[in-house]
Amino acid sequence: MDLKYVKQLLEMVEKSAVNEIELEEKGNKIRITKSAPQNVVSAQAYPMAMPAAAAPAPAAPAAAAPAAAPKAPAADAKKYNEVKSPIVGTFYRSPSPDAAPYVEVGAKVKQGQVLCIVEAMKLMNEIESDTTGTIVKINVENGKPVEYGQVLFLVEP
Repeated sequence: MDLKYVKQLLEMVEKSAVNEIELEEKGNKIRITKSAPQNVVSAQAYPMAMPAAAAPAPAAPAAAAPAAAPKAPAADAKKYNEVKSPIVGTFYRSPSPDAAPYVEVGAKVKQGQVLCIVEAMKLMNEIESDTTGTIVKINVENGKPVEYGQVLFLVEP
C-alpha cells in the first residue's frame, strides 16, 4: 500500500463517523481504529440516561420498595465484566443469518474471542471479549439496534 493512500485513509476516518476500518489489498492488511472521541461521547451519553431513570422514581412513592430490588442486581453486576458496544449500529449474534451464534449464555470465552458483530454503515465490526470468563447474560436481541456504550454482555471473570 502506498503511504499517501494510508494517509488519505487516516484523514477520511478522522473526519467521518466511522470508528474503525479494515482493508486488505494484495496481501497487505491495514486496520484503522479511532477511539479518543468515544470517551467524550460516553461522558455525554450517561448524564442523559440518568435523568430519564430518575424521573419515574419520584412519580411513585410506592416504587421506593421495588427500587431496592434492582440495587441488588446492580451490586452483583459489579462483579461481572461488561462488554459494551464501541459504536452505534445493529447487533448480530452470528456471522451470518444461517450460522450458529458466536456465544451462548454459559459459554466459556477467552480474551480476544469474538462475541458478536455490530454493523455500522454496512461495515461489520467484530466485538471481542476483553477478559477470560463465562457469559452470564446477553443483553441485546439479535438484529436490534445498539447505542454507543450500551452493555451487550456480562462476563464473569
